[in-house]
Amino acid sequence: MNMNQLKKSAAVQAAKFVEDGMMLGLGTGSTVYYLVEAVAKRVQEEKLHIVAVSTSSRTAKQASELGIKVIDLNDAPTLDLTIDGADEIDENFQGIKGGGAAHLLEKIVATNSKRNIWIVDQSKLVKKLGSFPLPLEVIPFGCEKLFQRLTAENLHPEYRLDENGQRLRTHNKNFVIDLHMSAIEHPHILADWLDHQTGIVEHGLFLDIVNQVVVGKENGVEIINAPR
Repeated sequence: MNMNQLKKSAAVQAAKFVEDGMMLGLGTGSTVYYLVEAVAKRVQEEKLHIVAVSTSSRTAKQASELGIKVIDLNDAPTLDLTIDGADEIDENFQGIKGGGAAHLLEKIVATNSKRNIWIVDQSKLVKKLGSFPLPLEVIPFGCEKLFQRLTAENLHPEYRLDENGQRLRTHNKNFVIDLHMSAIEHPHILADWLDHQTGIVEHGLFLDIVNQVVVGKENGVEIINAPR
């Protein structure tokens, strides 16, 4: 099986957690694309009544076109379940997200959800976070000063560029700085430091958030419960 098949198998399995009447959070990314397809199929075949909140315009458009009602988070009660992808998950169920530059919206939705499920292929499971660059969404004003501070802390920052070689803009018109650290020894300590740096809107460390991880593997799908 190739990676897309592994992603799809995890997404189809995760769609089974969706129940009639749910207020559902939908993430962003290639694996979530398959999830939305699978949820929409259940909505059509089983006549489920689902209302969703999306973390990106791409997901919202796809869900709406497939018959899933999408509303703004401000108009929603507490979400019953959010299903999203992840770029890395360590052995302590901590994660890095933001490869699609949507981690600010993804974290807002995740923290307003009663439960969170991450769907990934087996390559996303790692012993220690950090091989995947850690994204920061940053305010353009004063960003060079912030970049210098990150450099001084040996966090190896790089601006993320778009397909035209320009600095990538997020949904909220901010920049993304990726930290190329190779390994993050103490995710909670780093997250606390980043939380206190003026100019960083949000970072891609998703700590103590996930409840279950659905993993697409060569020999089938594995569902792993986080110990919390």
